[in-house]
Amino acid sequence: MNLRMKIATGAIALVSAGLMTFLGTWEGNGQNVVYADNLARGLPTVCKGVTKHTSPVPVVVGEYWSDARCAEVEKLVVQKGQLTLADCLTNQQISQNTFDALSSHAHNVGTANTCASRAVGLINAGRIADGCRALAWAPDGKPVWAYVTDAQGRKVFVPGLYNRRRAEAEMCLK
Repeated sequence: MNLRMKIATGAIALVSAGLMTFLGTWEGNGQNVVYADNLARGLPTVCKGVTKHTSPVPVVVGEYWSDARCAEVEKLVVQKGQLTLADCLTNQQISQNTFDALSSHAHNVGTANTCASRAVGLINAGRIADGCRALAWAPDGKPVWAYVTDAQGRKVFVPGLYNRRRAEAEMCLK
């Protein structure tokens, strides 16, 4: 049974309550005013990480989104990302927690980046625990996916991103 089939039969849920709670922890709950995300070089962002790159409607700094609009667009954005993610996951033995952790990662860094990651490569090769750890750590134990490029072009470590990566790895391993 492929992952899309597992989704169709309900064995793996899209937009699970656990994922949405997790995203709220890291992206914010009640973030109804569009803001310029400093970590993403001013990218207009609202709700639980909805951006102009993922939203089917314009995301304009300063605009207010109702809770209902946030919930509707978040669901569309997360579901679309998860269906794309499902297409790059060939290991059908992943759990809901592993799928949710990968979904959070993809929501934050982009689905294409997650699909091309060492973590997904390891998970697809049947090394789920190693892949889960690869969400947060390189083979040498150094943090990964926890850096942004500043205005001067320097890579800057962001403790909050590292904490998120560690939380994703922990969720993935459950």
